[in-house]
Amino acid sequence: MGGGTPLADDVKARLCDELAALPSAASFIAWIGDEAVGLVNTFEGYSTFKARPLLNVHDIAVLPAQRGRGVGQALLAACEAHARERGCCKLTLEVLSGNQRALRSYQRFGFAPYVLDPAEGHALLMQKWL
Repeated sequence: MGGGTPLADDVKARLCDELAALPSAASFIAWIGDEAVGLVNTFEGYSTFKARPLLNVHDIAVLPAQRGRGVGQALLAACEAHARERGCCKLTLEVLSGNQRALRSYQRFGFAPYVLDPAEGHALLMQKWL
C-alpha cells in the first residue's frame, strides 16, 4: 500500500540505521517462532491541544499468510502500551480509504476518523513533496 512500488535500494541501505538513530522513533516486530511476521514503525509527536505527546503509527505491515490472525492487533497493542508508558494522549495513523481490511482492523482496535468539530467535518491528510 505504500505507493505500490518497492523501496529504492538507497532507502533500504539507510533505513534501519537512520530509524535507530531517531530518538522519537520506536519499532516493534511480531514473531511466530523464529520468523518475523509483522512490523510497525512509530514516531512520537506532540499534541498542542492536550500539551502532551502523541504516538503516530507510521508503518504497519503483516505478512500476507499471517493476516487475519491477530498479528496486526498485537502490534497495535504494543504501540498502545508504549504510548501509555510515554504518557501519550493518543495514537494516530493514516490509512488509504481503499484499504478496507486495514480500516476494519483499526476500527476494531478503537481508531475512529479524526474530528474536532463535527460541523466542520473530518480531518484530511495532505502532503507537499520536497
